[in-house]
Amino acid sequence: MTFNRSMLSRPVVLWLLMAVLLMSLSAASLAQIAVGISVRIGPPALPVYAQPICPGPGYFWTPGYWAWNDDAGYYWVPGTWVVAPVGQLWTPGYWGFAGGFYGWHAGYWGPHIGFYGGINYGFGYGGVGFGGGEWRGGSFYYNRSVTNVSVTNVTNVYNKTVIVNNTTTTSFNGEGGVKAQPTAAEQAAAKEHHTAPLAAQTQHETAASQNKANFASANHGKPAVAATAKPGDFSAKSAVPARSAGGEYKAPTMSPKEARASTPAGNKPSTPAAKTANSTPAGGNNHSNVAKNESKLPQPKQASQTKPAPQMKAQAKPAPQPKPAPQPVAHKSSPPPAPKHSSPPPHSNPPKEPHPKGR
Repeated sequence: MTFNRSMLSRPVVLWLLMAVLLMSLSAASLAQIAVGISVRIGPPALPVYAQPICPGPGYFWTPGYWAWNDDAGYYWVPGTWVVAPVGQLWTPGYWGFAGGFYGWHAGYWGPHIGFYGGINYGFGYGGVGFGGGEWRGGSFYYNRSVTNVSVTNVTNVYNKTVIVNNTTTTSFNGEGGVKAQPTAAEQAAAKEHHTAPLAAQTQHETAASQNKANFASANHGKPAVAATAKPGDFSAKSAVPARSAGGEYKAPTMSPKEARASTPAGNKPSTPAAKTANSTPAGGNNHSNVAKNESKLPQPKQASQTKPAPQMKAQAKPAPQPKPAPQPVAHKSSPPPAPKHSSPPPHSNPPKEPHPKGR
């Protein structure tokens, strides 16, 4: 039996497309590994603050963190309670030092807690895993030993001691910060399907960036609003101030724009590239050279493509005209241009007369 390639081409293509789709999903599940922001200065220490009381069942605690603004540097995003997707746990984002830069690894929702740099965010996030509660079916149960939950608002509670090995307020992982590596369980969690932060979380971060008091340059590591009962609610009833800064605040020695490591490498090649394009006549990357070349293009076009036929006819007319000029001298004085006269045939050059054809 012989096989035809056309019989196998369509199934193979379908399987390849499915494989690419699965790979893209796996890449999306590892999105927290990708660094979104890189800067040359590290974040301040985590402030010391109390956790506001849980608003009600189904709320999940998301700890506060230092975010980055290209114009004003680090600013504090208060910790807050959000309504969690059923069965999902929040892995906080963290700053990691590598290669001379501090990179931000974004947080995500997933069925298990992944690696968050070994940072002690408190309230169940002691650096490894999460001890603040657990899902039991479709309901979340809170561990009252590490979370601020009132039994009058929430009845799904339990008490379990959580041992915390990292008692520092350091806010980044890597050289000079927390020395921690992902555990086997955290590596397995990194391969699971993840969900991006909720809209309430992104709006909460945006609102925090619009308050100058949240910037480290203004609060020196001790924000007036360290946590809120609900996302986006910075009112006095909901807000909890920081008790103290987590460490001595040191003002950065460079501006936020200088510290941002976004495009320095991309700008450097621009100058040499421009010089190369200017020095090379055939360089197509330089706009001035292109303009010069385009200014020369119409000349060959006029000679070859635009109006070739009329030019050839115009040149053919003057060529025969010099020859008919002596005709009146050698001819009789009879009417010279008679179009239908039969006298021209006896002339010595009858085939070259252009008048009947070229008018």
